[in-house]
Amino acid sequence: MSLLDTLLSPAVLAFLLGIIAALLRSDVRLPEAVHTGLSSYLLLAIGLKGGSGLRQAGAAEVALPVLAAVLLGVVTPLIAWGALRSLTRLGRIDLAAVSAHYGSTSLVTFTAAVGLLESRGEYYEPYAATLLAVLEIPGILVGLLLAGSMVAGAGRAEAVREILTGRSVLLLTGGLAIGALSTPESYERVAPLFVVLFPGVLVLFLLDLGVLAGRRLRDVPAAGPGLVAVAVLVPLVNGALGVLAGTAVGLSVGGAGLLGVLAGSASYIAAPAAVRLALLQANPAYYLTTSLGITFPFNLVVGIPVYFALASALAGVGG
Repeated sequence: MSLLDTLLSPAVLAFLLGIIAALLRSDVRLPEAVHTGLSSYLLLAIGLKGGSGLRQAGAAEVALPVLAAVLLGVVTPLIAWGALRSLTRLGRIDLAAVSAHYGSTSLVTFTAAVGLLESRGEYYEPYAATLLAVLEIPGILVGLLLAGSMVAGAGRAEAVREILTGRSVLLLTGGLAIGALSTPESYERVAPLFVVLFPGVLVLFLLDLGVLAGRRLRDVPAAGPGLVAVAVLVPLVNGALGVLAGTAVGLSVGGAGLLGVLAGSASYIAAPAAVRLALLQANPAYYLTTSLGITFPFNLVVGIPVYFALASALAGVGG
């Protein structure tokens, strides 16, 4: 999967259009209620499709990839923490907040990668959304633990509750359960809404996210060169680890690439909600600028083809 393939996909082009609109100060943002509705649709649709694939897979097939995802959820925020301590002068609470974002995942980055695979007819494990759900939580918890005593006691409990019952995790895991428990016939009846319309909804959502990311680009100079470097280098390191882990546990080229995409992404939905509750003094300019303003567009344009290229190269070596 080349960089040109990624750049010329409708989803990425829509995202770039949104960035241009933001830089031109054009008011093309969707209403907040529509944005929330679209993101809820994407979460549920990804969960349903993953649950359907999970129904077809055996427990033995899923066990090692899930274990790899859990381990990645612990390791990736620690890598971000080390890089941030080396390259920035952030205080402990901001270090933990940013690390939590890089330990969690980006649904839309994953969705864009899935869309590219499907547009090219490339195989990936149908239960891949299960790995997304597994990776969503551990990294945030590790990030909060890194903050240590600086996490408010009540805020910590509320943050854990938010992580486990927040909209993103609940819709994703709920969709997985529905997809896994539904019969093939009943799943086919809802497929026109949740499968056929999915690419078009993704294009519309990425247009709106492009506007949000474009507005965050104005904050990049204030973030400092060290923070910008972390927002580019950490995804590449974490993504490479994800690809290596996926290959080691026997995932296909597409599946290993997707695990790399998940490990290399940064959350800007679940993690900010948890951090706002538990780390009240953390500066949103740091964790939102890095995750949404830098890492998300970087992964969408550069990271995804890099992770899939690495997965292909490792498969070639193994073959």
